[in-house]
Amino acid sequence: MSDYQPRILAFAGSTRSDSLHKKLAQAAADGAAAAGAAVTVIDLQDYPLPLFDEDLEAAEGLPENAAKLREVFMAHDGLLIASPEYNGSLSAVLKNMIDWLSRRQGDEAPLICFKEKVALLLAASPGGLGGLRGLRHLNTILHGLQVIVLPEQKAIPGAFALFDDKGITDEKLQGDVARLGARLAEMTGRIHGRNAG
Repeated sequence: MSDYQPRILAFAGSTRSDSLHKKLAQAAADGAAAAGAAVTVIDLQDYPLPLFDEDLEAAEGLPENAAKLREVFMAHDGLLIASPEYNGSLSAVLKNMIDWLSRRQGDEAPLICFKEKVALLLAASPGGLGGLRGLRHLNTILHGLQVIVLPEQKAIPGAFALFDDKGITDEKLQGDVARLGARLAEMTGRIHGRNAG
């Protein structure tokens, strides 16, 4: 039996200070940690990146913050992503980060930051679909990067009535989100624990 502890990276696809998605990511991260995972929560606001540009990459190489994020991603086997929906898709800051991290460096294997990681996707929105359209786009992108995306996901409609400045106010929703975090910990442990054992 392996002593592997699932290593999960949690973040929101938003840099806004009072983002609902930061609170959503934290609630799910708490559930994953309670289930025994080692969870790291990051804020993309701490890793500003230029718009992806191959000319910039050729002239200057990988931006410093992209290199830092690569190290963080490669130290984890699970991804917990709370993704806001902007105009029916994912946010520009999240897509731009993915574009930078998907770039191959030297002789390394392709998609090293993403391949075979296990991901849980969450969204919240004041609208009736709860950010579901954006999650579909993100799901497609991650599948192309060979991420194992859990079929369980959560799109929360009417979100302004369910969050306050501290987080989720609805007890049932809080429990549902925590259980999804625990599910990510469980599945990451099953998939990567085999390899560690």
